[in-house]
Order: sequence, then C-alpha cells, then structure tokens
Amino acid sequence: MRGFLSLQVIAVIATSATGSPLTIRNLSDPNYGPVPGESSYYSDYTGRAPPFPANVTAPILPSAKGQPGPDDRLFQNLLAAEWAIFSFYQQGVEVFNASSFTALGFPNTTYSRLLEIRDTEAGHMRIFQDSISPTSIKPGSCAYDFGFQYSDDASVATFLALQTLIEVSSMVFAAGLVRQAITDETKSALVGIGETETRHGIWALIDIWHVDPFAGPIDTVYPYANQILDSTNRFIVPGSCPSINPVYPSPRQNLPQLSSNSTVGVGTPGNMIVFEFVDPENVPVFKRGCDYYAVFFHGLETISVPLDISKLSSVIPGELEEKGIILVVLSDKKDAPTQDSVLAGPLFLLQQPSALQTQFPK
Repeated sequence: MRGFLSLQVIAVIATSATGSPLTIRNLSDPNYGPVPGESSYYSDYTGRAPPFPANVTAPILPSAKGQPGPDDRLFQNLLAAEWAIFSFYQQGVEVFNASSFTALGFPNTTYSRLLEIRDTEAGHMRIFQDSISPTSIKPGSCAYDFGFQYSDDASVATFLALQTLIEVSSMVFAAGLVRQAITDETKSALVGIGETETRHGIWALIDIWHVDPFAGPIDTVYPYANQILDSTNRFIVPGSCPSINPVYPSPRQNLPQLSSNSTVGVGTPGNMIVFEFVDPENVPVFKRGCDYYAVFFHGLETISVPLDISKLSSVIPGELEEKGIILVVLSDKKDAPTQDSVLAGPLFLLQQPSALQTQFPK
C-alpha cells in the first residue's frame, strides 16, 4: 500500500513530447495526452526522441482497488509486446537517418515511413495502456537488443529484414489472439490493430522489396498466440525488465525456440528442413519409439509431417502455396491440437520476399 500511495503523489518525472508535465497520475488518465483516433500526433510526430507515452518507461501501478478487467491479462501481454516492437522502431529512428536507406538504393521516403510506423506503434501502446483497467498493473519497458547498433549497410539490412518479419508475424499473432478475447470491444480492437500492422507489412513488401504483397486468400492463422509472443523474449536484455512487471507472456510455456539450417532448406514447400534449437540449454526430450511431428500452419491449413528425431529433420509440405508465411512447431501429437502438445517453436518461414525465407535471427 505504501508503494501505491507514493506513486500517486510522485513529483513530475518527465516532460511529454507535447510539452506538458508528465506524471504517473497523468498516465493513469485515459484522457490525458494525445488520444489515438482523435489526434494526428500518432501519424505526424517527427522527433527522434520517444513520443508520448513511450517517454516514460516505468510500469504504472494500479490506481484503484478491485477485480481486474475481463481482458486485462490479454492487454498486459499486448503492452509488454508493444514495448518491444516500439523499441525496435525507436532504435531504428535513432540509429539511422534518411541517407542510411537512400545510400543503398531504397526509396527516399523510407525513413519518413519508419517514423510514421514508430508513431503508430506508440499509439498502440497508449491504446493498450488505456485498455487495462485501473485495478491492474500496466507493464513498463525492458531493454532490448535487436542486433543492430550502427548505421552501416549490414545493420540496415538486418533492420529491414526484421521489420518485415515482425509485421507479418504480428498479423498471425493478432488472428490467434482474438480467440483469447472475452469482450466484443477487445475483439474489434484486435482486428483494427491487425489491419494497421497489415498496412505496415504491405508498405515494406511493395516499396522496400518490390514484390507482390498479397498472401493468397487468407493470411496464416496460428491458434496459440502466446507462443508467438514468447519468441520475442530473445530480444530482451536479461535482467532488464522491471521486477514488478507481470510474467511475459502470461501464461508462459517457455518453449524451446527453433531455427533452421538454411544450407539444407530455406523455407520453400517441398524442401527438407533441419531444425536447430536457439538455446542449447532449453531443448525438448524425445523418447525413442514415440511419434513426433513437424506441424505446419499456412492459411487455415494444418499439415503434420513425421519428424526424424535422429536428424531433427522433416519436409515442408509441397502442397502449401508459396505465399505469405508458414509457421512450424514440433509436437508429440498430429496437428498439435492443444498448446501443451507443442514441444518447440514456432518457427517463422517467410515466403515473400524469397530473400527473407528465414526466421527471427538467433
């Protein structure tokens, strides 16, 4: 209770990008600051400094007593994920400038588009903060390492490749997360956010990679959204999260994360794929004599292929269309019918553009 009271009377801790004094009490008020959908701030802020509300990274403790809202845990997971996504773009805005992209032949609008995406991600953050009831904690930011620190050609390539993978996987995640939502308002918000992420991805496919942006009649739907969120934990600097943040994601399975041996297969249907584990300390136990499967998700299709546990290899189903994204997990049951039947993954195999037929980097 003492900590709760101290946060309510805390002195001014920052100044917002709008120039107004910013306190924890302010952030608890959904009417404070630019309102997503009303203000153009989340579309046209062009500063390099973090925009509101990301200029205050501390968790926001509850401002009222009572039971949590029906979708509080879902939005806590979303807010924690949004801190990572926003930080990815914010780091890009700070590390790069317009010439970082034009020097490599990318359009002269690339940097300004990334600024705009950064702004909309900040708007998502505010929406998620406001969607968590005042009786629940609103997670703060961790420190993140995405593998680019310098404005060199290799860092630009890493950034743009990861940007495409993040946006495409965000669409897959949102489609699965709808299953967790309790209220209709939350379901609609998730669809609206997913549509915005789709626009981010389409921009990159058209302007950056110059490829067909369409992914067939339906984007991939993966049912276990928290497993996708868990894959972003690899970007968090160990020990950097606020100790009072909720577990991320909640509930967390802490599944072994997968990569693939790209010298054998690069994600093309019909090719062999050899799996590797990102963390050698976190691997599943395969029992001899038991059946295991590589389960592939694409569109609404779920196809299981036997897993050779001696070589950790399988074959990507040849009947899958080379559009959009394929997700694959390892499972001890055909078609991975429950989240507990997933033993490792998911691994992301991007079909477009072919230059990025890979997964999140190690």
